[in-house]
Amino acid sequence: MHVKAALRILGSLLMIFSITMLPPLFVSWIFEDGAASIFVDAFVYTVISGFIIWLTFRKHNDEMRTKDGFLITVFFYLALGIFGSIPFLEAGGVELDIPDALFESFSGFTTTGATVITGLDTLPQSILFYRQQLQWLGGMGIIVLAVAILPMLGIGGMQLYRAETPGPVKDSKLTPRIKQTAVALWSIYLGLTTLCAIAYWLAGMTWFDAICHSFSTVAIGGFSTHDASIGYFDSTLIESVAVVFMLVSGINFALHFFAVRDQSILHYFRDDEVKFYLTILLVSTATVSVLLVYFEVAEGTTAFRLAIFEVVSIFTTTGFAIADFSQWPGIIPIIIFFGAFAGACAGSTGGGMKVMRFMLICKQAFREIHRLIHPNAVFPIKVNKHRIPSNVIEAIWGFFSIYVIVFLFMDLAMMATGMDFLTAFSAVGAAINNLGPGLGDVSLHYGNITDSAKLLLCFTMILGRLEIFTILVLFSPMFWRK
Repeated sequence: MHVKAALRILGSLLMIFSITMLPPLFVSWIFEDGAASIFVDAFVYTVISGFIIWLTFRKHNDEMRTKDGFLITVFFYLALGIFGSIPFLEAGGVELDIPDALFESFSGFTTTGATVITGLDTLPQSILFYRQQLQWLGGMGIIVLAVAILPMLGIGGMQLYRAETPGPVKDSKLTPRIKQTAVALWSIYLGLTTLCAIAYWLAGMTWFDAICHSFSTVAIGGFSTHDASIGYFDSTLIESVAVVFMLVSGINFALHFFAVRDQSILHYFRDDEVKFYLTILLVSTATVSVLLVYFEVAEGTTAFRLAIFEVVSIFTTTGFAIADFSQWPGIIPIIIFFGAFAGACAGSTGGGMKVMRFMLICKQAFREIHRLIHPNAVFPIKVNKHRIPSNVIEAIWGFFSIYVIVFLFMDLAMMATGMDFLTAFSAVGAAINNLGPGLGDVSLHYGNITDSAKLLLCFTMILGRLEIFTILVLFSPMFWRK
């Protein structure tokens, strides 16, 4: 275990992260919102801290191993959440207390989208931009960006990429070199963000709102510059843009890479995960539409409009809203909220357990049923006509088991802070799936829960973003053995 080498890289990454304080500083100067000093202070604190850490451990140039990748990833996400909270603490901005500032920062970087802030419409534009930027950086993963631009990581880049990248399949590279893979992913990510911003602007948003919402849409984050979220604009065209880009961002970015490289969209139609993903969304949208009509919440096209937006937003774990779905009658809120547990596709910017895992669990269940009928038959599980090795299925069941255990434990911990069952269940579900909006007392915001609950949810958000094992492995005695 090369802890000192990991700290050296952590210092370098923090110095790089300090640069991200400059764009909101420029926004503050452009709009003259009086918040420029907030980002100057945040830049200075972050770059000096990173430099001191790097200077202290600069002579430790050990080659990184897989274990070091996990350590750096966890260290860096914790550091991001802490240093990212500085602008929320400063006078002249939001001026949150420490638990609230940490909650907002971790929610941004993990693309959860839960917020403790109300009155967004009155905040300085630079603070609003900064919140959106947090999610955009967290969407693809700032560590993947670091792999793309830091040659000092060398061969260790793959360890960082595997530790940070979401999804059950982490060993595949799109290009021969991991640096090229990271550059390719970020190029596609930047391209989608640009297209999304232009589409929002053409649909009627201001340039500022268009850019800000493109950040959180492509990152599948859900932060908005308005308390009413996308509902603020009351525009079917803007909602349609959001739905399209939420859908696209919820698809494996490897497929986007191959589609661009081969100039063909056939890759999407041949992929089993995408077909399963779209089927879930279509069936759920139809079901919710019918229920909205049945319970007389809306009629005809209005019911479909509400259903498709909320289903896509919650199922992809984005968290945008045009209505408070938690107040809809009957089983509708439960159907919508539980969709976030499956989440988006593996290799996307979305959260949840990932559609790939959910699909393979379903395939495994059907295989067991078939085995009961034909005990001696062999029923291989296939995805895209390729047989899935048994160790992958075992890993997915292992992930699902620990996911359930962690979920129940965190649920009990939240209830111990004084929450009722529905609020605790949905808060943990929203945090671990990186969703944002919950049910009960956290349907609109998280400002009214206790400080201890907020800190517990910060930990839960990181667990969800790094897919649990990346953090839990640090608690294993075997991890620390030489």
